[in-house]
Amino acid sequence: MEAEGFSEQGDRPQVSGQVTDRGVGGPTRPAGGRSARVSEVEGGVADAGRPGARSSQPSGLVDLLGFAALLLDGDGRIVLWSPQAEKVFGYTADEVLGQYAVQVLVHEQHWELMIKLFDHVMGTGESWAGAFPIRHKDGSARLVEFRNTRLLDDHGDFYALGLATDESTLREVERDVALSTRLISQSPMGLAILDTDLRYVSVNPALERMHGIPADDHLGRGYREIMTHTRFEVVEAAMQQVLETGIPMIDQSTVVGRAPADPEHEHAWSISLYRLEDPQGRVLGVAELVVDVTDRQQAAMEAAKARWRLALIADSSVRIGTTLEVGKTARELAEVTVPELADVVAVDVLDSVLEDCHLADRDGPAIFRALAVKAAYPTEAAEAADRPGHLASYGIGRLATECVRTGRPILITQADDNDLARIARDDHAAALLARAGVHSYIAVPLTAHGQTLGFLGLTRARNPLPFDEDDLALAGELASRTAMCIDNACSHQRVRNAAETLQRSLLPELPPRRPGLEVASRYRPAQAAFEVGGDWYDVLPLDGDKTALVVGDVMGSGIGAAATMGRLCTATGAFADLNLDPAEVLQHLDKITSGLGHPIVTCVYAVYDPHRAECHIATAGHLPPVLVRSGRHPELLDLPTGIPLGVGGVSFETTTFDLGPGDQLVLYTDGLVETRHDPIDKGLKTLLRVLDAPDRSLEETCDRLLHELRRPDDPDDVALLIARTQPFKPTG
Repeated sequence: MEAEGFSEQGDRPQVSGQVTDRGVGGPTRPAGGRSARVSEVEGGVADAGRPGARSSQPSGLVDLLGFAALLLDGDGRIVLWSPQAEKVFGYTADEVLGQYAVQVLVHEQHWELMIKLFDHVMGTGESWAGAFPIRHKDGSARLVEFRNTRLLDDHGDFYALGLATDESTLREVERDVALSTRLISQSPMGLAILDTDLRYVSVNPALERMHGIPADDHLGRGYREIMTHTRFEVVEAAMQQVLETGIPMIDQSTVVGRAPADPEHEHAWSISLYRLEDPQGRVLGVAELVVDVTDRQQAAMEAAKARWRLALIADSSVRIGTTLEVGKTARELAEVTVPELADVVAVDVLDSVLEDCHLADRDGPAIFRALAVKAAYPTEAAEAADRPGHLASYGIGRLATECVRTGRPILITQADDNDLARIARDDHAAALLARAGVHSYIAVPLTAHGQTLGFLGLTRARNPLPFDEDDLALAGELASRTAMCIDNACSHQRVRNAAETLQRSLLPELPPRRPGLEVASRYRPAQAAFEVGGDWYDVLPLDGDKTALVVGDVMGSGIGAAATMGRLCTATGAFADLNLDPAEVLQHLDKITSGLGHPIVTCVYAVYDPHRAECHIATAGHLPPVLVRSGRHPELLDLPTGIPLGVGGVSFETTTFDLGPGDQLVLYTDGLVETRHDPIDKGLKTLLRVLDAPDRSLEETCDRLLHELRRPDDPDDVALLIARTQPFKPTG
């Protein structure tokens, strides 16, 4: 008969059941059918296909090993031969059935050993397992792993069942299984096997520890029954995709959450997914590889935060301190820190620093002048801060006072009601902070050259993260940079105020009334971001009802330029009293300037004689005056330009021209017509256009010129002097 998967010899010999020969024949047995156990083997194969069996699919591992099955009768003849046996030994069933196994399968030198093992199995019923060298059909010797056991049929006859596989294949599988088992059990990476319904089949110890759930509690339960957080819906969908496509997802999903094993801390897990298949390509399920990357995630976050801090510091170096104006510097600091670092920021400076550069009384309240407040969004926390420009008093118990008095930063990670009361100026402000949801606070002193100028206050409300030590260090760096800029601005303002005070003290407060002339003048210093220059004007009475008109410009800025201007202004008045020709006055001024450290000075000096209605004028490198004759368009006087004062060894020329009734002479410095944005020619054209309005008063003309030609950020001073002739009646 033919059993499933086997070939059987039909004519079996009738022999006794005793061992009678140890030669090539072997023991015989009485005639009879196959044993019940043989039937059970065949029946088991059939059962595997019936409903209710463990598996309806062949085992991939058995196929991989390629087990060969052969059955020997009591005489040692081959009576059953499986197809896999042909692959192992090389013989077909027709070539071996009925043959003595020892003669066909074993080299002659191993016959005695094989017969001995056969007798032992058949005589004792004990199984034997081990590797045995066989003779392949091609004549080569191969090592085969055997499992031999004795079978009994329903007639009481014995058979020997041999299961064999290639020894090298078996050892390779054993090594792979051992390696896989050790790797899985000892690996620090979590590993789970899930079936096609995404139910846990196997969990290694590492994953068991990660989840904080025993391995047995995983088995048979669905993935989402264990991983209940909604964040794992993405992983579940990825598993379904891997099952459907077979394309693995390697380190593509990083989930952040809390595990039962460590509920107090957040962890980050990197998850990789692979589809599992047997050698025939049947899908078995999905493997999940989980790596705890919390440290890596934390390091990446810290690196990103460090890059962000460096970028913010670099940005602050460009954006803070663009001018030498205290209020603007404070606003620039606020714009850099919101919303990148804080939800609301306030910059306050001690009023005493702005007034006299000394700290207030350390025993009393601190008086601050608010410079800037900025919020990332509309919030009552901004209303709790002091409005820019206003003065506010903070008592000894307030954090602002403590910050500037101690010179140390203050960090409140989680602010409670008591903290809010100390942050705020008063109870009303504290209530506003509470309603706004302020939960974290930083106060950093603005310190420069060892002196505390004020403080930077930062709050968080909508941003859920509390301030930490890194934020405090960053705020300290920004505050330090800003404090230096504010200190420089204060120092500059003090020097500028001194220079401007000196300069204005040397200028006439109001032009004196002179015979035959109406005079108007203006002086405008450079804006707050720049130092005062050396521009000046003067109106000097001379003998014979004459009047000297002077406008000059000392190149440079600061107290040095103002001091030089003062000496030249005084010298000009002294030389004017000598009733010298304008060219001679400039000649003397040139000698004085040459001895003052070689400054460069331009000057125009004019003398008006009302008796003759004549104007005598000379210039030293100065821009040409404008002559506005009554009833005619303004024009630039074509005069010898001359060389600036201080060059030395040059001569100057005096030009004389008549002035009729109502004529105007306009003297000015280059700050009026020359800007960094436009060429000087454009400024001169605008000057002539504005002056082409004879009906205006001189005061209106001065204001109109400054309005049309000056910009808020112009970096140069302006001196402007306009004289208009009037009817003259000699006295005496």
